[in-house]
Amino acid sequence: MDNASLAARLARIADLLEANRKNPANPWRIKAYRRAARSLERHERSVADMLRQGEPLTSIPGIGAELGRLLEELATTEPSKAHEKYSLYTHSAVFAEVRVDEDLGSVTVPRVVSAVAGGRVLNPKTARSQIMGSIVWGIGMALQEESVLDHVVGRFMTHNLADYHFSVHADVHDIDVIFVDERDDIVNPLGAKGLGEIGLVGVGAAIANAVYHATGKRVRDLPITLDKLL
Repeated sequence: MDNASLAARLARIADLLEANRKNPANPWRIKAYRRAARSLERHERSVADMLRQGEPLTSIPGIGAELGRLLEELATTEPSKAHEKYSLYTHSAVFAEVRVDEDLGSVTVPRVVSAVAGGRVLNPKTARSQIMGSIVWGIGMALQEESVLDHVVGRFMTHNLADYHFSVHADVHDIDVIFVDERDDIVNPLGAKGLGEIGLVGVGAAIANAVYHATGKRVRDLPITLDKLL
């Protein structure tokens, strides 16, 4: 990647940091990115050549240690050496409350709380919707969704929406999503992490633990159906 492309990337990062009003970055950091972008455009030697010859990028005016590491990542296919020292994953904790009918064994989930540490959240509304949708998916995984296989003909029997059960509005009650304020300058310049599967992975286990707490029965295969509790 040439210097002009690297400068454009730094300017774009500065634009994104500046546009995020709900979780603002340090103004001096934004200025540093813009100053480094201008310096790169004027610099005669390419960053790629300097890296090949082992020269420090901090010799470029306006490029400090942090920006030097970033430019090295952008200009090469190698990950930053700082990434080898740290865990960069999104993580979460999920808490579920269940009610179990003593006579029928039916399970309802009146409340789920999910606390997520996903770095800088760029769009809180869509991020919260992502986690909420994942929790609904997790409720279905824990209590309803099951692919039943006919071992004689080798076909799935629950292959339509009449037979394959999943969560509907009546199954979903209070969902509370908490985003932990986390500043991570190592994972990437924006400090943003992924918010995909993290909303789902702990929900089934949290519901299973809550069912165990309520009934004393440990169910280790999902879904948790009536016959496994009676």
